[in-house]
Amino acid sequence: MPADSIESHLASICVHGADELARVPDVVQPISVSTTFAYDKNPDNLRSAKERANGPDDGLYYSRETQPVVRSAEKILGDITGGYAVLFNSGLAAFLAAMLYYNPKRVFANECYFGCHGILKLLKRNYGIETYDLDKIDELAERGDVVHVETPINPTGLAFDIEKYVSLGHAKGAYVMVDATFAPPPLQDPFKFGVDLVMHSATKYFGGHSDLLAGVLVTKDESIKTALIHDRDHTGAIPGSLEAWLLTRSLRTLNMRVRTQAATANAIVKHLAENIDKLPKLTKIYHSSLQKEEFVKKQLPLGGGPVFSIEVTDRETAKRLPSKLKLFVHATSLGGVESLIEWRAMSDDRCSETLLRVSIGVEDQEELLQDLVQALS
Repeated sequence: MPADSIESHLASICVHGADELARVPDVVQPISVSTTFAYDKNPDNLRSAKERANGPDDGLYYSRETQPVVRSAEKILGDITGGYAVLFNSGLAAFLAAMLYYNPKRVFANECYFGCHGILKLLKRNYGIETYDLDKIDELAERGDVVHVETPINPTGLAFDIEKYVSLGHAKGAYVMVDATFAPPPLQDPFKFGVDLVMHSATKYFGGHSDLLAGVLVTKDESIKTALIHDRDHTGAIPGSLEAWLLTRSLRTLNMRVRTQAATANAIVKHLAENIDKLPKLTKIYHSSLQKEEFVKKQLPLGGGPVFSIEVTDRETAKRLPSKLKLFVHATSLGGVESLIEWRAMSDDRCSETLLRVSIGVEDQEELLQDLVQALS
C-alpha cells in the first residue's frame, strides 16, 4: 500500500489489517497455545523442508517458526509501516537479528539505546566488529557496513537527520537502518528517506500497555523478510503467542494513543520552555519540537514524539523529584498509556545524574502539566 494511503487509513488498518488471516468467526481472534500443527491432509500439498527453505511459506508447522497470532501481528505491523515485518521477542533481539543478517565489519551508530551498544560490544568481543560514531561514516565506511540511526533518540527525544545519514551511508555502499521506536506511525516514516531497514521496540508504543516484550524489523524487500524469518527459526527469537496476541490487541488503538500522547507532550514541552524562568528547579528541556533544523519538520510533521527529557539543578533534586509527582509513575521504559518519569541515572550509566526522562501517557493534558509544574516549583 502506498505511504499516503497508509497514513490516511492507518486507524482502519490497525483494526482490520489481519482480517484476511482470521481462522475462526470470533471478532477477536483467539490465542494459539499449540506448539505444533497438523500437516496438510492432501499429500499433493506437502513440501519437504528443503523445498520450503527456498522461498516464502504460508504453512503452519511448529511454533518456533511461526504461529497464527504472530503472523497476524506481522501482517498488521507490515501494513502500518509500509513494508514486510518480522517479529522478535524483544527490541534487542530484533537489533541482534539485523546484525546477524547484515554481518558487517563496521557499525556506525549514534548514542542510541545502551542495550544496542551492549550487543555491539559482544560482537566486538567475539568477532572483532568495529564500532564508530556517525561522524566517521564518510571517512571509514565501506561496502557492507551498517549505519544505525536512532531517531528520535533515547533518552532526550531529539531528532537526527535520516536523509543525511542515508546519503552518507549509501554513498559508501553501507546499509542504513533506523530505530524509530520513539516515533511510531503516524509520527514518522523512515522509508520515505530511503532507509534499508526499520526497527522498533514493539514493547513500547506498539504494545502500549507496559505488559509485553517484542521487537520488529521492517524491510521493503520480501526476500530479506524471508531470510530474517529463516534466521529466527534457528535463534529461537520468536515472541510467544500471548505476547503476540497482546500486541494485536494493542495495535487496534495505536493511532488514537500515539496521536494523543504526542499532542500532550508537545503542549507540555512548549509550556515548560516558555516558562522555564518561573520554574527554579528546571534548567534545560530536550525534545525534537524545540529543534530549529528544517529536517525535523519533514521527518516529524505532527511534531515531536511523546518522550522528552529535562535537566534539573542538581543530583538530589533529580533523585527526589519523581516522588513529588502524583500522576507519573517513577519507572523505566516508555510508550504505555500511563505517564512515567525516570531518574535516568538508575538505568543508564551514560546519562547525566541531573537528567529525568519523561514518557507521556494518555491522561488529561492539563492535569499532567500541572503535576509537573508543581513538582518543578
